[in-house]
Amino acid sequence: MMIFQHFQTMLKTKLNVLTLRKEPLPTVIFHEPEAIELCTTTPLMKTRTHTGCKVTYLGKVSTTGMQFLSGCTEKPVIELWKKHTLTREDVYPANALLEIRPFQVWLHHLDLKGEATVHMDTFQVARIAYCTADHNVSPNIFAWVYREINDDLSYQMDCHAVECESKLEAKKLAHAMMEAFKKTFHSMKSDGRIHRNSSSEEVSHEFEPDDG
Repeated sequence: MMIFQHFQTMLKTKLNVLTLRKEPLPTVIFHEPEAIELCTTTPLMKTRTHTGCKVTYLGKVSTTGMQFLSGCTEKPVIELWKKHTLTREDVYPANALLEIRPFQVWLHHLDLKGEATVHMDTFQVARIAYCTADHNVSPNIFAWVYREINDDLSYQMDCHAVECESKLEAKKLAHAMMEAFKKTFHSMKSDGRIHRNSSSEEVSHEFEPDDG
């Protein structure tokens, strides 16, 4: 009988331990003896920092045609480059930060101190028809052709270009754009916005990552 009572006591003790679950107590941080701050164990949200590649935005120029093949950005890039070299100084600092994401491309404009401002241009990856980092005028230029929709629902094709710090950075942007395009394509295909018999290889031939 005493053994049975002892077993009951142990069982109740274990059940009490299992059922007494309390929420985690706040952490107490001591700064000074008279200043005590309470905070939860959940880390605070950090201020978002922009990630991307520092570039010099050369601008945009309208382009014609619907078939975008190798070399199609050469003429508009030369036009933008000439305008840029006419106004540039010996050392021209980066004026933008290009951030390529799965579905959007963000062009953060920088102030004179090199910090991101509230002004940002957004490009939908699905509207980018062509991109390349292969230009004779300069190996550091990365360009893309974007379908801009006007207020009257008409559209125009604009060629945007940026000058990177090096040829390698321009190539990296081209590869990042290719990856963003693939993710966007597969998402649109799964949502039914693209025909099931289409493939990313059929559409991505207009993107040139330029391994060379």
